[in-house]
Amino acid sequence: MDIGTEHHKSTAFKKQKGTQPLSKSLVGQLGSIGKFFIRPVFILREYRIGYLKPDLIAAVTVAVIMLPQAIAFALVAELPPLFGLSTAIFASIVAGLWGSSNQLQTGPVNTISILTLSTLLAVAAPGTTEYMQAARLLAIMAGIIALILGLAKLGVLVNFISDSVIVGFTAGAGILIIVGQLRHLLGIDIPSSPQLFEIIKTLGLNISETHWLSLGIGLLTIAILVVLKRVSPKLPAALIAIVITAFLVATLGLKEDEVQSVKEISATLPPVFPLPNFNPKLIAQLSTKALAVAAIGLVQSMSIARMLSSQTRQRLDSNQEFVGQGLGNIVSGIFSGYPATGSFSRSAVNYQSGAQTSLASVFAGLLVLIAILTMSGLVVYIPLATLAGILIVIAYRLIDFKEMTRIWQSSKGDRLIMLVTFVATLTIPLEFAVLLGVAMSLVYYLLQTSTPRVRSILPNKKFEYFTPEDGREACPQLGVIEILGDLYFGAVHHVEDFIHENILEHPSQRYLLLRMHNVENIDISGIHVLESIAELYRKRGGDIFFEHYRQPVIALMRSSGFVKFLGEENFIPRETDAIAYLFYKILDPAICIYECPYRVFKECQNLPKRLDLIGDDLHLRVSSKDLKYISAKDLWKIIHSDQPPIIFDVREPREYNIGHIPTATLKSLPSLLSNLTQVPRNKVVVLVCRSGRRSERVASLLQEHGYKNIRVLEGGILSWETANLLEAVNAKATQEESVVDTS
Repeated sequence: MDIGTEHHKSTAFKKQKGTQPLSKSLVGQLGSIGKFFIRPVFILREYRIGYLKPDLIAAVTVAVIMLPQAIAFALVAELPPLFGLSTAIFASIVAGLWGSSNQLQTGPVNTISILTLSTLLAVAAPGTTEYMQAARLLAIMAGIIALILGLAKLGVLVNFISDSVIVGFTAGAGILIIVGQLRHLLGIDIPSSPQLFEIIKTLGLNISETHWLSLGIGLLTIAILVVLKRVSPKLPAALIAIVITAFLVATLGLKEDEVQSVKEISATLPPVFPLPNFNPKLIAQLSTKALAVAAIGLVQSMSIARMLSSQTRQRLDSNQEFVGQGLGNIVSGIFSGYPATGSFSRSAVNYQSGAQTSLASVFAGLLVLIAILTMSGLVVYIPLATLAGILIVIAYRLIDFKEMTRIWQSSKGDRLIMLVTFVATLTIPLEFAVLLGVAMSLVYYLLQTSTPRVRSILPNKKFEYFTPEDGREACPQLGVIEILGDLYFGAVHHVEDFIHENILEHPSQRYLLLRMHNVENIDISGIHVLESIAELYRKRGGDIFFEHYRQPVIALMRSSGFVKFLGEENFIPRETDAIAYLFYKILDPAICIYECPYRVFKECQNLPKRLDLIGDDLHLRVSSKDLKYISAKDLWKIIHSDQPPIIFDVREPREYNIGHIPTATLKSLPSLLSNLTQVPRNKVVVLVCRSGRRSERVASLLQEHGYKNIRVLEGGILSWETANLLEAVNAKATQEESVVDTS
């Protein structure tokens, strides 16, 4: 049976005919916050009898693993075994009923146990009532933080914490656990310490006190775990190791040989001690530490839940999972437990064993409770060296060398975050190491979003798609820039700086095409920067254009007045080939033919190249301030005066044939440049081209040769068309023809 498919079916909500769904009616009564607390109603209502068998099988498998782990992890935190077992029971049950994931298994784990130890050693001594009460208070405080985040619908925050933090912290925690358990493995009675180098130093000074029998038991445990992992990974290796070593201790009387073992557990329900003392001083001491515990716990839980959901196709609710983890920790603290979170190993076993719903986690917690009530007297034969061996193997497996290698070979940011978190975990208090990693993740995220990728692009060799410019020769008229990220206040200056640098690198480019298909959002700061860029290009005699813009982006551009400011024609529709549009309507073909040696775009390929006539820099030497211009309306007036000027159209023949001023004579740019003497010196000569640029070149060259009566049609034939003078000319010509016919 396909677990993912079956699970998908199980979560499908089925309405009863003629009745309002229970979920909707309850949500309507309780409101948006109240719905988080009725999660068990949804689970029970959607439960099917067919799920019971696979859920029970998974629960038995998980409970067999969780029982020894709970005792071992409590040992890591320097807490009595009952604390680990209570955490395993109540966190598993409550998080299962109020969480979101169907396969996530919550309870005591290695990383949170070592973080708890580091936290508690700063406020009390292990074994004291204050130490145990602080552990409970820490669980309650971390649970309240998670609960508040869930109710406030801030589950999305977990997405801003990099996986590199978890990988680095987990690896560091694994080393701390291994070193911390060496005293139990060696049977050396020394106090625990959160400082790695302090533990190593103390072990070195007391290495002569090694209890060789305890060391032998620990090494036997490690051997059993390693061998069974290779022979049959599905076997409960930890439980088998515990049974074998406990049997040896009980039958051979090894406790008399000073083999330290687990203290006796009462065969009763975990007690509900009076709530810890919520005095302000203790809360202040635990506040940052509780935040670190909550942060790591939530990130780890959601990471596991997402991993499982990728297999089952379950849709997760991160806010509901925060609520489940929060309630699980609160109840764990009330019932003599310490902080809990999702377990990588047990969740994977839960999924692989066929768990269909979160009740599998509930059943696992109940089975551990039954085990306490029926077999608690046997735990006194479990050697601490055995638990140390189990923890050392588990901790070693926490160090994900493969994933660390992948991160190391990926981006510099992820590599730095992992390395700093790893080193901090080994050298400073763990809560600060966690918060440091989280802070670096947030800073890295802000840097990434505030510096979106912006790149100059050009067509590939076959003109099929765009690729980064990468030093290739660009078009001297048109720059094409792609923005790969949102244009919000934190990112716009980076985009603006890139465009300014592009102008410095390509000073001749007077036009800019911005490809916007990766811009999902824009704010008013983005609008202001685009306005600034547009004004800059327009002052240079050019303009900017947009293509592949998204609907939310263009909607804001319209509502903010930017589209009106720039002009509708500057927004190229998606169905239009932007390059072809700009090439035939905006760019100056004279530059393409007479000045540009490159064939950047597909449209350039069939153009003739006459660089011998002008060269590649004339368009950079034009000084428009020294030229004399005439507007289209003024030219219209003097054309029909008693002394009309000579008009030379310096465009190409094909352009001239499409449309021209009737009295204009075609004098293409090459013909004029090859023979300037055909321009009279004693008459006013008006030069006309499409936009004015070619006319400016010729006028500039003529002035250098002493011509005084040269005028340039301002804006070229485009301005003539804009003033509707072509139509006026045609109308006047028609009127004159009719007068002749009448006469």
